[in-house]
Amino acid sequence: MRVEELPLHHSLLAAVRNSGISTLFPPQEEAFRSGVLEGDNLVLAVPTSAGKTLVAEVAILKSISEGRGRALYLVPLRSLAREKYLDFNKYEEIGIRVAISIGDYDSAVSDLRQADIVVMTTERADALLRHYPDYMTGVGIVIVDEVHLINDTHRGPTLEVLVAKMRRLAPQIQIVALSATISNADEIAKWLDARLVRSDWRPVPLEEGVVLEGDIYFANGRVESFRRRRYDDVLDLVMDTLDGAGQILIFVSSRRNTMALARRVAPVVRTYLQESDARTLEKIAQRLVARPSVSETTVALANVVRGGAAFHHAGLTNSERAVIEELFKANALKAIVATPTLAAGVNLPARRVVIRDYRRYEADRGNRPIPVLEYKQMAGRAGRPSYDERGEALLIAKTPEECDGLLERYVLAETERIRSRLADQDVLQFHLLATIASGLTQKRREIDDLVAQTFYGHQYKIHQIEYEIDSAIEFLIAGELVKLDGQQYLATPLGERVSQLYIAPSTALLFRDLLGKRRDITEIGALHMLCHSQDQPLAYVTRSEIDELELFLETHLDELLLSPPDSWDEEEYGRFLGELKTARILMSWISEETERSITEQFSVGMGDVHRFAQSAEWLAYSASEISHLIGAFDLVRPFRELQSRLKYGVRAELLPLVRLRGIGRVRGRMLYQHGFKSVSNLVEASVEAIARVPAIGTRVAEALKAQITEYDSAGGNAAVEIEDGELSDLQLSLEDFL
Repeated sequence: MRVEELPLHHSLLAAVRNSGISTLFPPQEEAFRSGVLEGDNLVLAVPTSAGKTLVAEVAILKSISEGRGRALYLVPLRSLAREKYLDFNKYEEIGIRVAISIGDYDSAVSDLRQADIVVMTTERADALLRHYPDYMTGVGIVIVDEVHLINDTHRGPTLEVLVAKMRRLAPQIQIVALSATISNADEIAKWLDARLVRSDWRPVPLEEGVVLEGDIYFANGRVESFRRRRYDDVLDLVMDTLDGAGQILIFVSSRRNTMALARRVAPVVRTYLQESDARTLEKIAQRLVARPSVSETTVALANVVRGGAAFHHAGLTNSERAVIEELFKANALKAIVATPTLAAGVNLPARRVVIRDYRRYEADRGNRPIPVLEYKQMAGRAGRPSYDERGEALLIAKTPEECDGLLERYVLAETERIRSRLADQDVLQFHLLATIASGLTQKRREIDDLVAQTFYGHQYKIHQIEYEIDSAIEFLIAGELVKLDGQQYLATPLGERVSQLYIAPSTALLFRDLLGKRRDITEIGALHMLCHSQDQPLAYVTRSEIDELELFLETHLDELLLSPPDSWDEEEYGRFLGELKTARILMSWISEETERSITEQFSVGMGDVHRFAQSAEWLAYSASEISHLIGAFDLVRPFRELQSRLKYGVRAELLPLVRLRGIGRVRGRMLYQHGFKSVSNLVEASVEAIARVPAIGTRVAEALKAQITEYDSAGGNAAVEIEDGELSDLQLSLEDFL
């Protein structure tokens, strides 16, 4: 079937053809014959690169052209949201307005009502409906990308509750759910009242197998050998791939392993680099380490990038991960060693995917085999459309017995059945408070009906989960977040604000109870309180760090708002030490310690520091809001100031400076030390005087002076802030980075 045969206006067809698409893949053709273009719901369960996004795009274009309302495109990750947003921008040429919303959970709806296509993360969409449930009245179609992540403990419950709320608020909406191939896709289709199109077809055939001492044992029984030069299966596979001008992704179990293996891979890859690629990579490497006092991890990354390889994990900063991905897409980097998180991110196909480690360490459980679905997600990256005739996904075995076991456990196995994760009490409390506060459910029957519309309610009968609902409601009432008025459940003012803040009810009650008692709160006391909440991600504590943390605890015990649990309770005590370590990391961040100092002292990556700080920033804002609600007015300003310091990573005196565009913590401190302690000092100074400050220069000084004029005319409101060395998340490119 050709694109011209699709029932779209000629201008829309031209926009699709301009993307380089002329002929449809078999799963796409089957999807378009399913009724999706007539408004029917669809679950499309096909492998990576089989054309899921095009089906969604055409369904969106048809819906918009028929005036059925705007389109929402839901994704699980910010990186995916950015990728889709930039891709959909091609439709701006034909007058279709595209927007993205991945910001603070408390942001206003702004111009999202004016856009035709809005790309959102699942959590952002859920937060939006807590503020503006009427937003759904203008929505005609919702695309749910990666719907199989309902199986994810953290993201899954929000996704299924969001879908249930959307169908409740706008019964007319069309839902198109995109998924990897999963064993119970039919069950998801029944839940969504959708047609199911399921296929294993791929544009680049995938061959899966297991490697043992230079031989590849494929699922179909074929055995293929490759040349052994280093007598290390991974390194020999890298060389074999590069001999054929391919690219390779290698998945390992930990961050430490990504760095160690990348160091071994880079010298091998270096010998294959073209001169032009080597020049590009050298510029990138120099740019990575251009900032003062960068972390050892960044230095290590720059060194392997010079050799045409890279490592990729969550400890890297957003800009570091983004530039690695762009370099790989441009075929400048030939090999990436990554943790499995890369498989759930942006689309990075490679000729070969090697899963070296199929076991992963889990706290309290030891080394466990990864799920089949996770393996299939990694394997699905193999095969570059338009470049490769086939893709290979290979596991590594050390013995013949292990080889047979891996073939049976992963290569020949079906993925696990997707199931709901909504039964957790904390999760139910979180979402039931939101539906009550927004007015969506105020009677028990309405609550039961909404839960019945979730995947949880589809998999279990309502009488099986009534106890869980009862317990969640009782918790909300006992915490005075919800009250029962006759037959109606109503959110209290605190409950309503907690729902809007998008924090867990238990977090809100923790803040309310502690802030209502104490006024003499120090920085470490406030930071530890934020870290004690269930909404704050925590740093991992190694055995070697315990003694130092216990000494710190003893020294600062009087400042903490919470008493430590008994040390015999290993789980609770271990978590408490993790909270303390994370609080110390945040303290170092707002005290302007260098990246190298923080990462080396606490054995974390700057990506971790940014993630900890971003979460704590929002929690500090939430603490200020709760302080206001409970009448602790003297705590509002300190928590607002803490919020800003966490955002920028500075001491309080730098806040006026770092709010200026292009002035981060490093430049801000330089300006301050050279006498420019306020915006008014900059107003009075010449460009030449500002330019003489180290790390500033003429270009930045001129931009600052121009911005100050804008600042004054706007009544003291500076524009968007960009941290030193960071790039715009939405417009990052190799040209920008160079």
